[in-house]
Amino acid sequence: MKHNNSTTVLIVPGLRDHVAEHWQTHLQARLPNARSVPPLTEDKLDLDARVAAIQHELAQIEGPVILVAHSAGTLMVAHWAARHNRLIKGALLVTPPDLEGQWPEHYPSPANLAERGWAPLPQQPLPFPCLVAASENDPLASPEAVQRMASAWGASVVELGRVGHMNPASGFGDWPEGDALVHMLDR
Repeated sequence: MKHNNSTTVLIVPGLRDHVAEHWQTHLQARLPNARSVPPLTEDKLDLDARVAAIQHELAQIEGPVILVAHSAGTLMVAHWAARHNRLIKGALLVTPPDLEGQWPEHYPSPANLAERGWAPLPQQPLPFPCLVAASENDPLASPEAVQRMASAWGASVVELGRVGHMNPASGFGDWPEGDALVHMLDR
C-alpha cells in the first residue's frame, strides 16, 4: 500500500529510543516523508522533556502528520495530546505499557516513571483517529489494561496476536504489516 507523500509520519520511540533493528526504524527508512523524535541526552525518564521533544519536532513539520508510537512512546503521545493543540491526522499506538502493572526487572518501574510525571495517564479521548495495536502476551500490559487505555483514548484496537512487546527482544524487527495500519490512518 502506498503512503501519501504529503503526510509526514512522526515516529515516537519508547524509552530505548532509536534501535537499529526495531520495526519503527525500518518503517522510517521505508517511508519517503518520515522522521523520528530524537533521543534525549539527559534524564531519559523525564516526561516533560519527552513531551517537549515531540512538540519541538511537530513545530518543524508543515502539513498533515500521523504519529507512530511504540511502548512508552504511546504514553508520551497521550500526555502530549492532553497539553497541546495541533491537528493530527491519526496515531498508531503500538503495545502501550500499563503504568499500574508489574514490569520485568530490565525495564524502569512504573513507580519510577510516576515520580517523573508519567502518572496519572490522561484518560480523555485523543483528538484524532487512533489505532491501538495490542499483543496477547505483552509483558508490560495485559490485554485488559490495553483495552482500558484504548477505550479511554477513544481508539480502535487492532489485535496482533502473541507478539510479546512487539520489539526486537520479542523477535520483531521489520514489521511490514505496520505499513497497512499507517495507511489506514492516511486517508
